Formats: sequence, structure tokens, C-alpha cells
Amino acid sequence: MKTIQVIEDDRNNRGSEPFVTGVRGQVPPLVTTNFLVKDQGNASPRYIRCTSYNIPCTSDMAKQSQVPLAAVIKPLATLPPEETLPYLVDHGESGPVRCNRCKAYMCPFMQFIEGGRRFQCCFCSCVTEVPPHYFQHLDHTGKRVDFYDRPELSLGSYEFLATVDYCKNNKFPSPPAFIFMIDVSYNAVKSGLVRLICEELKSLLDYLPREGNMEESAIRVGFVTYNKVLHFYNVKSSLAQPQMMVVSDVADMFVPLLDGFLVNVNESRTVIASLLDQIPEMFADTRETETVFAPVIQAGLEALKAAECAGKLFIFHTSLPIAEAPGKLKNRDDRKLINTDKEKTLFQPQTSFYNNLAKDCVAQGCCVDLFLFPNQYLDVATLGVVPYQTGGSIFKYAYFQVGTDQYRFLNDLRRDVQKDVGFDAVMRVRTSTGIRATDFFGAFYMSNTTDVEMAGLDCDKTITVEFKHDDKLSEDSGALLQCALLYTSCAGQRRLRIHNLSLNCCTQLADLYRNCETDTLINYLAKYAYRGVLSSPVKTVRDALINQCAQILACYRKNCASPSSAGQLILPECMKLLPVYLNCVLKSDVLQPGPEVTTDDRAYIRQLVTSMDVAETNVFFYPRLLPLVTDVDSDSLPAAIRNSEERLSKGDIYLLENGLNIFVWVGVSVQQSLIQNLFGVSSFSQISNALSTLPVLENPFSKKVRSIVDMLQGQRSRYMKLIVVKQEDKLEMLFKHFLVEDKSLTGGASYVDFLCHMHKEIRQLLS
Repeated sequence: MKTIQVIEDDRNNRGSEPFVTGVRGQVPPLVTTNFLVKDQGNASPRYIRCTSYNIPCTSDMAKQSQVPLAAVIKPLATLPPEETLPYLVDHGESGPVRCNRCKAYMCPFMQFIEGGRRFQCCFCSCVTEVPPHYFQHLDHTGKRVDFYDRPELSLGSYEFLATVDYCKNNKFPSPPAFIFMIDVSYNAVKSGLVRLICEELKSLLDYLPREGNMEESAIRVGFVTYNKVLHFYNVKSSLAQPQMMVVSDVADMFVPLLDGFLVNVNESRTVIASLLDQIPEMFADTRETETVFAPVIQAGLEALKAAECAGKLFIFHTSLPIAEAPGKLKNRDDRKLINTDKEKTLFQPQTSFYNNLAKDCVAQGCCVDLFLFPNQYLDVATLGVVPYQTGGSIFKYAYFQVGTDQYRFLNDLRRDVQKDVGFDAVMRVRTSTGIRATDFFGAFYMSNTTDVEMAGLDCDKTITVEFKHDDKLSEDSGALLQCALLYTSCAGQRRLRIHNLSLNCCTQLADLYRNCETDTLINYLAKYAYRGVLSSPVKTVRDALINQCAQILACYRKNCASPSSAGQLILPECMKLLPVYLNCVLKSDVLQPGPEVTTDDRAYIRQLVTSMDVAETNVFFYPRLLPLVTDVDSDSLPAAIRNSEERLSKGDIYLLENGLNIFVWVGVSVQQSLIQNLFGVSSFSQISNALSTLPVLENPFSKKVRSIVDMLQGQRSRYMKLIVVKQEDKLEMLFKHFLVEDKSLTGGASYVDFLCHMHKEIRQLLS
């Protein structure tokens, strides 16, 4: 089945009308379709997407189908400007109304009885008294007369203002703090990185997140520089000059100053500007090449503890921490382990030290975002543990050069500092009787089996939840999910964000197969596999994936498809793309690394994918390939084409994006005028591979292509690296790695060969 055809059909059929969420178990448009959402009682698919919107009534039926039942939840997702943000509901000191037994929050599916004096919980059926202040009469249909005035009765997503009982130590939190921690070792200074960061922070601090119509951000900031020792800075507004304090005993970390370390940007602006001017000069002649890492996180953690607030550490780091200190690491990069039973150790941290540190960070609400600038191995599998378990992010710029990479790094940094984030977050997913949440994937920490804890949760992160049966479900009542996220906002407000979703239940397998969502299924399967490599050989993980998908399709063929010849491969309508996408996951760098993929890259991608949303995994595994046609009048993106070399013409230019990179591929026979218009040079041989942005030229074609690139950049959570590839050039190998329908150089099957392989597997299961 042609991937592009399925995507185009969905766009044409479902892109023009708003998706109205009032109907139970409705499958949303594909993530590749641009659509508006109208909340009428179920959470928008921007917040929750499911692998199936019709759940088997029994566990036997679920086991028979092998379709995993999972939801990919993005609690703080960014909405397009045309959609309304969740309303904030304030119930005063009494707080939100909840079920007495299971503690589910008031939502559109609760049933009011006895004239409105009590309500029956839609999750556990317990009956609870309605508090006097919340009482309202019912109309002739049994609905409360204030139904449309209350977001929690009529909408799928809303927020409650939390009371003091929802706060640590029963006191309201202070606003969070951001601490910028800059590696000032020899490489960081010499490459120009330190100067670049300091320059950028001078203006970026004006854009710290703020709430609603606040004049200025409530977030306080602090600064640390480090190599083998740590330097703290006092930037109190009353000082004429910043003061530096050095902590050289990194084995026993403490913060040498409390007053003047975390400050309000506006009050201390001149002292901060002076500090950021001085840092590159102070370390200009450094010869120190060794760095510490764990003590840097400990320092940030101690500072937030002392200030009694949550916050985020932005750490800019360049090398493997080999200096004598807690958390010191050794180089253990060994490519000989690939395809052996010991390969899993490459994905595991070297030491448990960082797991314990992460746990302390989560307890304090200390989230870590890590910007890495390696010139060689620095053990991402270990350094990434704290960012990963605190809900933070990792950004990686190998062989960073200011000239070519600053644009991408600064865009990532700006977005990271400005984006919506909640602190000290706890998420719980409640379900109606019959199913329960049993497994969780994402960047977080869990100290028990129900609560997902995150020191920070931003608008890009998802938590994937798998459900299993613990009883029978009924077709009449369906199944319900409620995701409740308790968090501290950027202004220090404690809030609860609630998302509700109702699903259908079925006794016929055909209904299950009619209501699946392949993109979400692939998102779940990739995360499941990427966790599997921590404990099993990669080959075992790959075989298990193929087997599960073969079972899903064999079950459909046996129970739902009309009889046909054994030679035909028959796929459910909504799973037509399962084989092509599954093959892409199998060929990904984590499960089948190409020769140029480093151990660090594999660990980095493994962590990245684990908290990606469905739209991001879709383009990551099946990159978008666009012909850059010369028709410059149209405002929309050109139609994508299939991801195969046979689709490329040597007389054309193409653009390929996968969420991390944008390739511009130039055919060897492209017209000279096009080359001149796009690159500003007169021949194919003069096009430079070193371009990191397209030249700004005053002609329609240049403007059109740059606007397409900007449009694609705007759709992604990270700034994609631009790579220019000329046909028959050495970089073409890298480009071809992303033409996922073709046979790969590392032995990955072409789509056609993989279909034959799947067909054989399915026939074996059926024989």
C-alpha cells in the first residue's frame, strides 16, 4: 500500500471539518492531517491518542488479537492559536469535587442522582454526596442546569486550582528557578561556545516563561561555571560587580552563598550583564581540559533545596567527566559488543550513582536539561540518566562549530528556555472498572506502581501508558480513562490538569481492527522495543516485534477477512501501513545501527524516542520526502512522495526531513538556473556541502524553498540540522540511510522484501 496515498486520502477526507470530541470511541484524523478540534466532552487527540478506540470486552480477546492497548498522553501539549486553552476552575478552599472511593475528579461522565444531591462515579460506581456549595438542580433529562457553565461537566480537558492539601509540607510553593551551568574547560572556551552562550543569555533572560498577562516572569535565575572545580556567582542587585566564589572540594558539594545566588532578572539586570561579559574573559587562557559532572547537578540541587523551590538546571557540557569526583566515568565505548549478548551494556549506565542522584532531584522538583557538545565519546547512556528520570531533555551537537552549528543550538536553547513547563509534577491515570494501567514509558521516575513523578514536564513530552484487563468490560458502558496531572506552574501556582477520554468496547474482533490507529501503535511498539534493548540482545527484540505484528495480522486474516487465496496478503483498512512502518522501526539506528552511528548516538536516540509524541515518531521513522517543484505560486507544502531512490530524478531537487535533520538533495543534472536561484553559485560543482542555512536570495524560488524549510522547522520540537547533499557525493550514503522503503546498506530489508517476509510469517502462524 502506498504510504503517501493513505496520508493524502485522510487529509482530503478529514482535513476540512473540525474534529468534534462529543462522540465516544471516535478515531481521530491521522497526525499527518491538519485539523481543528472542538472539545465537547472528550480530550483532544493533541492530548491523548490511543492504539485502539474500541477495546475488546475480555482479556482473552485482547490476547488473541495481540493488539497492545495503550494511550500516548501529552498533558501540556501546545494548541494551535484557533483552539481554546483548558479553562482554569477555582473551587476555593474546598478544592475540586472528587469520588469518595477512587478519588477520580469530577468529569462529564459522572452521573448525578437523587435530584442532584449525590453523584455516582463513572470509574468505580461509588455514590458520593454532592457538597452543599456545589449542588445544582437537574433538568428533565437528568443533566445539571449549570452543565454548560462548568468546564468540568461539559469538556474533556480543564484545570483545577489546587488547594494547600496538594502541596508539599502543606504550604504553597515558591515560583521555580532556572540555573545556568556552563562548562568552561579548554574545549568549551576555545571553540567559542562559552562566549556564544553568554552573549545569548543576555537577551534570552527577557523571555523567561510567564503566566497569562503577567508583566514579568516570576522565575529567578542563578549562574555557575565549572571545570574541575565549581564557581558560583553572587549577582545581588545592590552589588557594583558580580562576586565569584569557588568550591574546590567537589566530593562534598555545598552552595557557598544563599543571598544573591538566585535573583530576579529585572532587579539584577546590570550585575548579570556584567557577569556574562566577564565570564569569557576570565577563562580565556584556561588550560584545564578535565571536567566534573555529577557535582554540577548536586550543586544545582542543593541551591534549589536551600531556596525551597523547584526549578530547572540548564547544563552546557563538552566532555567525559574523568576528573576525580563523585560520578567520575571511564571510556567504555566498545563497538565490538554490537550484535553480541553484551550489547545491552552500551545502553545501560556505567554506575548506579546517577540513578540515586536522579531520585534526589525528583524529590526536590529539580529538572535537568542537558546540552552536549562532544568531540568524542562522552557516555550519553550514563550522563542522560538524570535528565531522563527528571523529565528533562537532552540536546546533542557533535563536533560543534560556532560558524555552522550556532543557529541550530541557539534556536533549541531559546525554545527550551521559553516553553511551557510544569514543575514537581505527579501524574496518575485512572480507568473504569475492567481495565487498569499496568506499564508506563517516558522520561520520568516511579517510586510506586501508580504515580508517574516528574521534576519537570514540558509541552513536548509524552507519557505512554499500557492497559490490561482485570475483569470483563461491557459494550453498553464502554471504558473510561482520566489522566490527572498535579504540577506547579511557572508562576508558582499549584494546579491540576485533567484529561478525560471515553472508548467503545467490543465483542467482535472486526470492531477492534476497524478502530485502531497505526501511528499510535508504532509509537508504542518502538518505545517497547527501545526499552527491550536494555535487557535483551537486539536480535531478540527485533524478532519479538516481527512476531507480534505477524500475530496481529494473522488474527485479522483468520477471524475478520473474507476468504481469499493464500497467496494474497490481506491487511485491515486502518493497518495498511503497519508493515511499512514496522520495517522502518526495525531499520532504525537503535535496532540496526549503520557504520557511522556511534554508541552515544544510539543511546541519545533511544532516550529521545521514549518521550516523543505520535506526530514526531511518524516523521522520525518514515521521513517526509518533498520534491522542490518550481511552481512557486502555491502557499502549501508540495505533495510528499514515497521514500525510495527510484522516486528521485537527477534533474530535480528534493527535501527530506525526519524531525532531527533536513536534507536538501540536488540531482546531478539540475538546471543551472535553479542552482543559481537556490544556492547563488553558477554550477553543480560549486555547491558547498558546508552550508548550514540556505542563502537569502531575492528570487521567487529561493523565497519559496526557505519558506518551506521554515514551515517544517515550525512543526518540530527541535531545530533540524540542514544538510546539503549532492548526488554521487560521499554524503549521499547518509541520505540514502533515510530512504526507508529501499534495502539498507546494513542489511535492512526493502519494503517489498519485508512484505514477503511478513506474509510468510503470517502463513506459518495460520497453518
